[in-house]
Amino acid sequence: MEDQLDVDGAQMFDFKSFVYRALSYWKWFVLALSVGFFIVYQQNIRKEFPYTLDAKITVQDDKNPLFTSNTSLVFNYGGISGKVQEVLLNLKSRKHHEKVVDSLNLYLSYLKQGRFYKTDIYGRNSFKFIGVDSAFQVIGQPIKITFNDENSFELSYDFDKAEEVYTQNYATKAVKTLPIALSSYTASFKFDEYIDLPFLKGNIVKRDGAKIVAGESFFIQYNNFNSTVSSFSGRYAVANTANSPLLSIRLTDKNKAKIVDYLNTSVFILERDQLQRKNQYAINTVAFIDKQLARVKGELNKKADSLNDFKKQNKIFDIVSESGLLMSKIEDYNTQKEVLNQNILAYDLLKNYLLTSNDFTSFPAPAVEGVTDANIIGAIGKIVELSIQKSTLQASVRDNVSVFGDLNNQIEALKNVILQNIASAKTNIGFQIQSINSRIYNTESEFSVIPENTQRLEAIEREYLLSQSTYNLYLAKRGEADLIKASNISDIILIEPAKDVGQGRNAVNLNIRYVFAIFAAIIPLVIIAFIVTFFDSKIHMPNDLGDLTKIPLLGVVGKNDSENNLAVFNKPKSAVAEAFRAVRSSLQFMYKKHDLEGTKTVMITSSVSGEGKTFCSINIASVFALSGKRTVLVGLDLRKPKIFGDFDIDNNIGAVNYLIGQKTLAEVVQKTKVSNLDVITSGPIPPNPSELLIGEQMDRFITELKANYDYIVLDTPPLGLVADALELVEYVDASLYVVRQDYTKKDMLAMINDKYKKGEVKNISFLYNYYDQKAKYGYGYGYGYGYGAYGNGYHENSNEKETILSRVKSVFKK
Repeated sequence: MEDQLDVDGAQMFDFKSFVYRALSYWKWFVLALSVGFFIVYQQNIRKEFPYTLDAKITVQDDKNPLFTSNTSLVFNYGGISGKVQEVLLNLKSRKHHEKVVDSLNLYLSYLKQGRFYKTDIYGRNSFKFIGVDSAFQVIGQPIKITFNDENSFELSYDFDKAEEVYTQNYATKAVKTLPIALSSYTASFKFDEYIDLPFLKGNIVKRDGAKIVAGESFFIQYNNFNSTVSSFSGRYAVANTANSPLLSIRLTDKNKAKIVDYLNTSVFILERDQLQRKNQYAINTVAFIDKQLARVKGELNKKADSLNDFKKQNKIFDIVSESGLLMSKIEDYNTQKEVLNQNILAYDLLKNYLLTSNDFTSFPAPAVEGVTDANIIGAIGKIVELSIQKSTLQASVRDNVSVFGDLNNQIEALKNVILQNIASAKTNIGFQIQSINSRIYNTESEFSVIPENTQRLEAIEREYLLSQSTYNLYLAKRGEADLIKASNISDIILIEPAKDVGQGRNAVNLNIRYVFAIFAAIIPLVIIAFIVTFFDSKIHMPNDLGDLTKIPLLGVVGKNDSENNLAVFNKPKSAVAEAFRAVRSSLQFMYKKHDLEGTKTVMITSSVSGEGKTFCSINIASVFALSGKRTVLVGLDLRKPKIFGDFDIDNNIGAVNYLIGQKTLAEVVQKTKVSNLDVITSGPIPPNPSELLIGEQMDRFITELKANYDYIVLDTPPLGLVADALELVEYVDASLYVVRQDYTKKDMLAMINDKYKKGEVKNISFLYNYYDQKAKYGYGYGYGYGYGAYGNGYHENSNEKETILSRVKSVFKK
């Protein structure tokens, strides 16, 4: 008892009861475990294991052999490791997976019904559905295709009484719901015939060499594009060791043909995009030069027309020989001037590129040709470096994050510095051109002896030659850009393509599920046992009393299965009757121990109504009477009389009539069908029951009973509800406090414990009632209880035939 109570007397958690209660749930555990194992087994046999295939690529820094220091169109910062990181980001990007899914139309599934689920037959389908991408196609709903013969098929669906379906336009990727008139539909079509349903548009064609089997059924199902992309990207992995240029890409799926196509298409799209991006520098350069050529060509044509017109009008076809020396000098000045003009042109091209372009990951050759300023070259390199950094981040970071703003600000600052340097360089060149023009002017003034028409001709020719030189320069640069574009190769090399070489499915140990099933079966039962034990305040076993009180336990009475409370009289050989005989023996031992002679008295009480106090009183009185002793059962529960009904007697007169002086003892005593047993009922309910149980009349009542009977059994009110029973303690030799299994609460014993501790009650014992050993765990009290089959033949058993249903119920009976 000490280890069950804390210092304040409050009951602590009963760990032993918790363990016993948990163990008592073993039948439910077996049932739950059986159900769990069955569910796991069904899941395991339905589990479709996936495959995992891979492909290997390498990233090279392939330089175009036709590149020179003057023709390179790419500023490459970061080397091979930078390219590897860029490729990694591209392979993992959602945009890349969207291109692959779109390229293979993987949002359309071809399925065949298997034993437990629909199997993906991608690559083995004998037909193909060519849908209209610009139309809205139903998603998430299987459409059944059943072949009729070589030329026709039956199309059907069942949308389970749905009034609308989700659809998607795979050209715009827009999703919307469409109402449907028929939730189920069946129609026949011919191969290549256009199917025009509100939510399904396209035609079904036979694949080359495919065999059509009549009666064979398949399914097609459109899936949400975004969900499909997310599914593939989630099962797609890219592995790279250290800074190695070798990359391994893997995909896990239930269909090997789909894995092979997805991986190889992924590499193909990566190669195509990388080469396209590589060629984009040359493409942009060609486009820029073409614009300049169109402008310069127009100016050249105008100058040629002016030259021809002047010669025709003035009939000038040759230059006088005496102007040869001056012309040589002027040509030398013009050459210098041309070089300076080309430098200005170069700066103008660079300025125009800075102002009109958005991507500075590289500078086309015309934009940097002729630029010799070291500050400008250095600033261009920094812009390229920042642009490459920005391009790398764009593959994995949202566009609106602050880092792009910082990079853009740095690029804009460098552009402004370059533009200022360009303006300064052009100003210096302008001063040099002015100086050369002055020299040309002075030289031309020496032509005063040359006819004016000849001088004008030479001026027109000089302008024509200058335009022609500029045009030739652009033509040369355009040829270089075309040559570079034609000779570019991708930096991505497919080392080992994905291939089906008979790989097996991924091995997964499903037996671990049975372990989880065991825990799933046992944990809830343990939790329930803990909660029930923690919050349980009732007495469930006789030995619970040993932890709650120091009052001894006199006996244990089993569950009454008789038609009334006369269990001892009706079934004298039953286990319940034998239990009451054991109580009788214990009482006699108690009387002998205290050297009591003459009439013996015993009082039966309890905590509350319903604990079997009257049942115990009747049967204790019966066992005394059946032993040949004159016994009287007195009903002193004046507020709620009960005992008369079981003996088929009335309650018109009783103890109340005697106590108020209306009747004599002989007049209130009633005979019963039990030999040697008389009963005094409580009689009519009085207004002052407590006052009737004290005083001289009660003394006279007990004295007169002792004069006429060997045993007096007093059936008293519940002690926990009224104080009447305490008034009768002084009249009895022994008191029995009835406790009922699964009914009496533990805290109800607090009052009787207090009375016992203070010595206000004497010779009191507990009588454990309604004991059902089948519902408990291994506690036996009373003759024949707790011995199971060993008690057979000694007690009178029920004649009711046990059915299979009753046996099953008894197994799971709590």
